[in-house]
Amino acid sequence: MSNNKQPTPKWLTIVGVGEDGVAGLGDEAKRLIAQAEFVFGGSRHLALVASLAKGEARAWPTPFDAEMRDVLALSGRRVCVLASGDPFFHGVGVTLARKIPSEEMQVIPAPSAMSLAAARLGWALQDIETISLHGHSLDLIRPLLHPGTRILALTSGGDAPAAIARLLTELDFGVSQLTALEALGGPGERLRSARADAFDLEKINPLNLLAIEVDSTSEARILPLTSGLADHLFEHDGQITKREVRAITLSALAPRRGELLWDVGAGSGSIGIEWMLAHPTMRAIAVEADPTRAARIHRNASHCGVPGLVVVEGSAPKALARLGTPDAIFIGGGGSDTGVLGAAIKALRVGGRLVANAVTLEMEALLLARHATLGGDLTRIALSRAAPVGSMQAWRPAMPVTQWSWVKP
Repeated sequence: MSNNKQPTPKWLTIVGVGEDGVAGLGDEAKRLIAQAEFVFGGSRHLALVASLAKGEARAWPTPFDAEMRDVLALSGRRVCVLASGDPFFHGVGVTLARKIPSEEMQVIPAPSAMSLAAARLGWALQDIETISLHGHSLDLIRPLLHPGTRILALTSGGDAPAAIARLLTELDFGVSQLTALEALGGPGERLRSARADAFDLEKINPLNLLAIEVDSTSEARILPLTSGLADHLFEHDGQITKREVRAITLSALAPRRGELLWDVGAGSGSIGIEWMLAHPTMRAIAVEADPTRAARIHRNASHCGVPGLVVVEGSAPKALARLGTPDAIFIGGGGSDTGVLGAAIKALRVGGRLVANAVTLEMEALLLARHATLGGDLTRIALSRAAPVGSMQAWRPAMPVTQWSWVKP
């Protein structure tokens, strides 16, 4: 039997355009722009290809419509969308691909700003950190700040490089070398360098990328790559899962890319914060009843480079209603309150992990009962730290922690 299914027509073309405009386009890109009935793009891109485009030019609306309604309404017509550089590197191609099957698109990318920057600096792309701070909090750069690291950061506007320089200086990375790469690939391209703590570059082109060669003093706030960050890196009032217990807890929670954690009774937010630090795709919701602690969690999240941590102020189990289905749940504080453990078990997706820590006898009794009925693993965590006793040292035991971990069948 022959397969007579006709191929899906490619009605949408996405063309990456550099700062050199038409001069940087290949023949196929030029032809597709010229043949399009409708050409979408930012005002700058539309102006760059105005000599080619014969169809109706449509500038993106303000605010930008992530649903792409105007483009989707023309499905089946000859439509061209103009993008900056590589459309699938923090570009409009990513947005369109969420709405339109790839079989209906023809994509002609140009070099990304990252590729152009690496070429100008002689940096190996595979060996550096790349990040987009365009429209995002500058705090996202904090986890990348390790001495010897090279970072390429897309920015928002001409003021961003100076703001990043101030942040680095505040964190004792002021000796880092910064290079602003402006209007890459165009006639106005320019590269200028300065140290972070002596940053004096002015009139930076809004289209810029910042290259950072990270260096630091001994006082720098460095976020290690391991689980179990030092307690002093978090602002807290004593309500914090301590470093060693936190490392064991995160190991039991077993973070996987893109997953959502509920951190119930979050205290300082340390568990949710370290969960998100495991990978940029990780998500977490911190549930905290105390408003002072909730505000503190927001600050800790920003200072640790995960400003996307969601903080829900309220008491469990009521505060757990209508939250996104979690892949993992940690119960630290308030776990012995009526209904909390049951609500968490009910909300957890099949195959999800639940980890609960107990320091009180009441909470421990609840965990022992759940273990008896549901199974899972029980762990007793007992730590001792050396402390002065007169002129000598002796071990002072911390309060033991009983940990129940369970996977929902």
